Amino acid sequence: MSAEGALMFARYAYPPNALGYCGPAGAEAMLRGDATADIARRARRFEGAWSYLEFLASTAGIPDPLDERVVEAYWVGGDLLAGVSSASLVSFLTTRFAGQSGGSWRSAGERALPHHTFQVFEVYPWAGLLRRTGHQQALSVLDQCRIRTGVVVAVTGETATVESRPLVAGPDGSLSRGAPRRETVRWSVEGWSLLSNLTPGDRVALHWNWVCDTLTPDQAARIETLEARYHAAAA
Repeated sequence: MSAEGALMFARYAYPPNALGYCGPAGAEAMLRGDATADIARRARRFEGAWSYLEFLASTAGIPDPLDERVVEAYWVGGDLLAGVSSASLVSFLTTRFAGQSGGSWRSAGERALPHHTFQVFEVYPWAGLLRRTGHQQALSVLDQCRIRTGVVVAVTGETATVESRPLVAGPDGSLSRGAPRRETVRWSVEGWSLLSNLTPGDRVALHWNWVCDTLTPDQAARIETLEARYHAAAA
C-alpha cells in the first residue's frame, strides 16, 4: 500500500466525509496522517471514488488502487487518464452503479473519464436538475462538490481566506467559472490537518469547505482543464 497515495486520498475525501455525504462515519480518522492503514480500509467504503480508483489501477496495470499516481489521476488529473477507454469505463460503471438513476453518464461518449469532475457533472443528477429547473441549490452543490482551485489570501488559525472563481450558470444552462471571489474555508480541525503548513500565496485545491492540498501550477491547470470539458456539456 502506498502511504503517500492514502494520504492524498484522505486530503480530498475528508471534506464530504465530514459533512456526511459519502464514506463511513468517523471522518476525523481521515486526519490522522500516521494511520494510513486505517485510511486505506476506509477508502474502500467510498463507493464512488473507490470504483474509479479500482478501474484506473486495473487499466494501468497497477496493483494498488491507492498508488499515488492513481489517486492523483482521479482527483487532480494525470497521464493515467490518457490510456483509458471511455466505453470501457461506462460499461464498468453500468455494472458498478447498477440501479443508479439520473445523470448523463451512460451517453457521455468520449467525455467519460475516471476523474472526479465526471462523477460530479455527469454521474450525479445535479447538472441535469440545473438544466431543467435552474435551481440554485443544484448550482451550489456542483460548485462545492467539484475540486476547485484558489489562492490563499490570509490564514487565521484553522481557517483561511482563499480567492477562487465560483461556478456560474448562463441563461442557456452552460457553466463557466465566474469572477474571482473570496471565501473562508477550513484547513485544520482542533489541531488536526493533513497539511504541514499553509501560507498566503499558496495555490490550493478546495473541496466543499476545506483546503485539500497545495498545488503546482501544472496541477491547477489540469483541474481547470478537465472541468472545462464538462461545462459545455451541461448546456
